[in-house]
Amino acid sequence: MAEKKLSLHLDFHSGLPIYTQIVNQIQNQLANGTLMPGDQLPTVRALAQELRVNFNTVARAYRILDEARIISTQQGRGTYITEILLPYVAEKLRDESLAALTKRYVDEAIRLGFSEREISQMVRDNLKSAKEAKDK
Repeated sequence: MAEKKLSLHLDFHSGLPIYTQIVNQIQNQLANGTLMPGDQLPTVRALAQELRVNFNTVARAYRILDEARIISTQQGRGTYITEILLPYVAEKLRDESLAALTKRYVDEAIRLGFSEREISQMVRDNLKSAKEAKDK
């Protein structure tokens, strides 16, 4: 199987550690089907070079993903998305993805000076719009 081309977008000004951004984005891509079980990921060295980050940053992200049994590194073969994602792992990934998205949105909105009421209203309006678009 060919190595999967990851599309990671790092924000060096977000305050969220780079290794956490890598973990979150790989989890998001797995949760939304961009990455599939069995897909091969780039080596730590290749991904670090591509993202222009320290080797240890990517190694830490991969270690976290490995400990969560999301990826498996096979010496001499490469790093792969695990073939069998247990249902609770898939659901946990989905929940963590939503929590990370929500946190980023809320943190940024607060940083820009929006009130809790304004943030809540914007979420409600967007949910309503999304539902209406889906129902068409």
